[in-house]
Amino acid sequence: MNSCRRFLIAAAAAAAVILFVLFRLGENCRQQERDMLMLNDTVQTVKEHIRQPETLQALQFDTELIVFSGDGTRIFATAAVPETIRSVSDAGREGYFCMAVTEDGSFLGTAAVPDPVLSGYRKKQRTVLLTALLAVSFIMLLLIAADLFIRIRIVRPFRRMQLFAEHIAQGKLDDPLLIEKHNLFGSFAESFDLMREELRAARSREDELKLREKELTASLSHDIKTPVTGIKLLCELLMCKTDDPYIREKVGSIHRKAEQIHVLADEMLTAALDELGEMRVQCRDEQSSVLHTLLAEHDSRGLVREEPVPDCLIRTDTGRLSQVIANIISNSYKYAGTEIRVRYAFQDHYLAMELADSGGGVPEEEIDLLTVKYYRGKSNSEGKDGSGLGLYISGELMKRMNGHLGCAKTDDGLAVTLLIPLS
Repeated sequence: MNSCRRFLIAAAAAAAVILFVLFRLGENCRQQERDMLMLNDTVQTVKEHIRQPETLQALQFDTELIVFSGDGTRIFATAAVPETIRSVSDAGREGYFCMAVTEDGSFLGTAAVPDPVLSGYRKKQRTVLLTALLAVSFIMLLLIAADLFIRIRIVRPFRRMQLFAEHIAQGKLDDPLLIEKHNLFGSFAESFDLMREELRAARSREDELKLREKELTASLSHDIKTPVTGIKLLCELLMCKTDDPYIREKVGSIHRKAEQIHVLADEMLTAALDELGEMRVQCRDEQSSVLHTLLAEHDSRGLVREEPVPDCLIRTDTGRLSQVIANIISNSYKYAGTEIRVRYAFQDHYLAMELADSGGGVPEEEIDLLTVKYYRGKSNSEGKDGSGLGLYISGELMKRMNGHLGCAKTDDGLAVTLLIPLS
């Protein structure tokens, strides 16, 4: 702010000096007057010698002098008078003051001397023009300097702050706002940078809290699976130890609920590991018959109807693929409750595994949303437990295994197709 004030004071002072100089020059122009006494003496001297002009050569004059006869012929001129002035009209054009020389009313000739008013005026005019030119040049330089000052001291810092604000809005909080010395927006820019520091610190704290939350979720999900596995084993043991239909039904219900909890815990753990960047897969060559084993492992209700598996080698992570198949069968149990038809076909470099039910499916507009994180279908999810993570996690796992998961609506239900890479 001080530099701006100094610049304005200097500009005002320069303008005042220019105005004062122009005013003084104008005053000097108005003060120029003709010396009438000298003019009268000159006319009188010429009148005395006009009949013998050669006698004027011996006289000393204080100014240039041109004498013309009555018919306008130049009959005398001092040494400094240009030869181009040959008539009275020439003298008038060159700025000479012409005076008639008369005697007893008779016109004898004309005496011409340089007009001090016109000469002074022309001299001052040249001076004024030169001064005005210098003043205009100075003003132009002043305007250029003002423009540069505004650009450097105001516009550039303002644009830098504008760009800085855009970066903050985009979440780029690592680059500080550089503040130049004597910046007009110094305090404002410093406040901006302090805001950036606070936002970065707040984001860092938020990221740390989110990381701890995800780590806690992963830890709890993993810890939940251990007692749930124990419950499932106890249920299986009780099923083997009793023949009471009522008890077997209740134990079977407990086993199914435990299986649901196990699947949900798997989903939460996988989602937490995905966000932590720790959801890894280890693919290796496997016999395609492993698919039959995985289906049998997760078909607790006996609803799977499987076609023969083509004999081939697939490259996959068996544990992760087991998790994918478990999610799909669990969803079918939950939302359809019908038989699950499993078909196989070769598709380019993949073994396509289609799992289709007859539960009515979902509307066409929801098909592409089924693999979106936390999305749950609107038509058939009401009143049913779920997190909206199952198909999302399954899709992510298939991508990591270089495969693909796709959903499609059939005539009577929903079909999920897994593209498993061939070895």
